[in-house]
Amino acid sequence: MEKRILVVDDEASIAQAVAYALRREGYSVAVAHDGEEALKLTAEFKPRVMILDVMMPKLNGYEVCRKLEDRHGLGIILLTVKNDIVDKILGLELGADDYMTKPFDLRELLARTKALFRRMERAVAEDKTAELVVDDLVVQVPQRTVKIKGASIELTPKEFDLLVLLLSHQERVYTRDELLELVWSMDYAGGTRTVDIHMQRLRKKLGEPYQQLLQTVYGVGYRASAWS
Repeated sequence: MEKRILVVDDEASIAQAVAYALRREGYSVAVAHDGEEALKLTAEFKPRVMILDVMMPKLNGYEVCRKLEDRHGLGIILLTVKNDIVDKILGLELGADDYMTKPFDLRELLARTKALFRRMERAVAEDKTAELVVDDLVVQVPQRTVKIKGASIELTPKEFDLLVLLLSHQERVYTRDELLELVWSMDYAGGTRTVDIHMQRLRKKLGEPYQQLLQTVYGVGYRASAWS
């Protein structure tokens, strides 16, 4: 996996310090100073990880996440000056993989970045040939594509990972905490609402009849039902 990182922060001193530390670790780094530039460089530089400040001019970090909703294979670490759990939940709901509150320790940011790359690499290496098929629903795991009757269904990375996990273990009931641990790969203390929202969006995108695959087990969590 090519280790390209896009650092997005309107504070030049912070962006430069983060970029310098990452380059010392061997990463290829590009820097953007506002949301519009971040979107432009995402298309040109094609980063695998984005370290994204929330409070920025033109487009803030949340707006950038919304515009990147259909991204494939891009990990996001949000940087925020706010320590409000609502802000953190919003970032995760928009597809961010991790978050850090400013001011932060560069060593911790480097550690979290390495951990995110490891999770992404492990997800790619786990199964390079898997194809999950339920009638006309076809999920190609290594290509990270979902098609229904040949038509592509655009999922966010977390929606895709949820679908693969549940379809790979049909009838296995996962609690919301287990899904947070397995899909988000983090000790998330902000509650489980983000799992519910991702499941709602995933069901809506799958539509009938396949949204019925994903069942709520009330008081417990979720499962993929056996399809007959």
